[in-house]
Amino acid sequence: MHAHLLQTDIAWEDRPANHRRVAAMLDALRPARGDLVVLPEMFDTGFSFRLDVTADRDGSTLAFLREAGARHAVTLQGARTVIGPDGKGRNRASVIGPDGSILCEYDKIHPFSFGRESEFFSGGDDVRTYPWAAGPAPETRTTVCPAICYDLRFPELFRRGVIHGGAEVLALGANWPLPRALHRTVLAQARAIENQAYVLCVNRAGSDPHLRYAGGTAAFGPQGDPLGQLDEDEGVLSVAIDLPALRAWRDRFPAVRDARLA
Repeated sequence: MHAHLLQTDIAWEDRPANHRRVAAMLDALRPARGDLVVLPEMFDTGFSFRLDVTADRDGSTLAFLREAGARHAVTLQGARTVIGPDGKGRNRASVIGPDGSILCEYDKIHPFSFGRESEFFSGGDDVRTYPWAAGPAPETRTTVCPAICYDLRFPELFRRGVIHGGAEVLALGANWPLPRALHRTVLAQARAIENQAYVLCVNRAGSDPHLRYAGGTAAFGPQGDPLGQLDEDEGVLSVAIDLPALRAWRDRFPAVRDARLA
């Protein structure tokens, strides 16, 4: 089974253009049936706080994700802005199954206060997980914990996803800027080591009116081993997921099983 991390150069506040970009990348990639595809945070608009422009009020981004997931028969983790009952935004990861159904919707728990996200968005309350089934056999079926950007700095989120949700894969979409690129790489590797899990950390490429982004999409294995990393340019990182090896490592070195605070 394989995961594909799509590092896109997001067109600022241009939903149709970003839908076309992702569609073209998927068509070129031609993922295998049952693969996992992960997109950056706010892949459809960029990290904008103009909720009147960016909120997915008509459901067009959700519809795009559902159509793309079904057309390629993949599990697809995307991201969009929605409006909550308090009138503030929710930075939401929507996960679509190979049949186009909604498997999970996760609202970013930690809005990025340093970047003023918390002034426009409310944080979610729940750690979520979703099933990823690439086939019928146990070695092709697992559980994924989704997360978004700034969440990476809060290890308790991922530990709960592993201990209480049974996650073996942690998948995070980000708009992580260049000045703190090292933090993202080191923290992603740490989350893999401490949770004995695969970590898939997809970032955006390019720039928006405010920031330059680092690219650097990366994946790490359950012992923290680097599986690949992109440069600053738009591209795709594809990695193999070896569940028997992950499970054997957890059995042999039971750090997750020994955890007492989660």
